[in-house]
This record gives sequence, C-alpha cells and structure tokens, in this order.
Amino acid sequence: DIDGVGHKYYLELELEDVLDKDRTVNCSAEVLYHLGSKTSAPDVQVTVQGELRSTEEADKEFYNWIRSLEKELVAENIPDSHGNIPPELEPIHLLAWVASGYVIWQNSTENTKFHLAQVKHVKQVKRSDEDLQFDFLVLLHEMVSQELLPWEVTLLWHPQHGARVSQS
Repeated sequence: DIDGVGHKYYLELELEDVLDKDRTVNCSAEVLYHLGSKTSAPDVQVTVQGELRSTEEADKEFYNWIRSLEKELVAENIPDSHGNIPPELEPIHLLAWVASGYVIWQNSTENTKFHLAQVKHVKQVKRSDEDLQFDFLVLLHEMVSQELLPWEVTLLWHPQHGARVSQS
C-alpha cells in the first residue's frame, strides 16, 4: 500500500521480438493499482533494456496488402485448435493482441490475470479514410477463474499512427 493511494508492483519481464521469435529483450515495469477504483486502469511505467527492432517495413507491406484486397478480410479461429497461425494472418493476431491489451488494462485488477486465448472472428471494415479497421471477437482466458470471456473490440490501425481502440 503506497500511502493509501494504491498497491505498487515491480516486474522484470522478457519481451519476445515480433520479427525474430528467438530474440528477447529484457524490460522492467512498475504497476500502480489505484485503491478503490474499479474504473481506472493501473498506471504503468516501462523501461526497456536494449533495443526493439523496427517493424516499419513489415507494417508497410501488411498495410499495402490489406489495402489491395478486393474483398474485406474475414478470418476465424486464430490460432486454430492446433495452435497454428497462417503466416499471412500473423499481423492480424498481433493487432488483436494489441486490442486485447487495451481491454485487459481497462478491466484488470490485482485479482485478475487475463491472456488472449484466440481471435474467434475478425472482419475488416472498409473506411473512407486511410485507417484500416478490424472488428474482433476475441476470447480472453481469465487465468484465476479459468473462464473464457468473449470481448468485441474495434481497432483502427495505420502504420504511421499506430493502433487505436475505438470501442470495446
């Protein structure tokens, strides 16, 4: 308990490199859960030791591929029941992971431990601007209760602007 403000935790983590699965980067995080607040996400400060590789080129390739599709992308069960993710859908899985992270931070407490289990369904929505929009139905595994919780999340993404969750 930090002077009646909340509970502070220190974490040492390893981040997996998105482009090179055999490479990890160490980081530390300080997480402050506010006492009595069920509506505000915890405050998080992260320090990365080392350098994460740029995904700029891969982001551009994915963006251009999605923009070139004649029909909106639709996919289900990522990963499949054997844990496989088709290489072309790996960026979709990563975007779902980002969107789920937003949901997790907004709904986490000291007593929960959420994990993205699966993208049950994703549908691209055509837009008039330059953003890509993906409507996800994700399954979050709540490790403490062992429940699988479905969440609907809409994510807007552009390689230059990053990801934004517009609703959940």
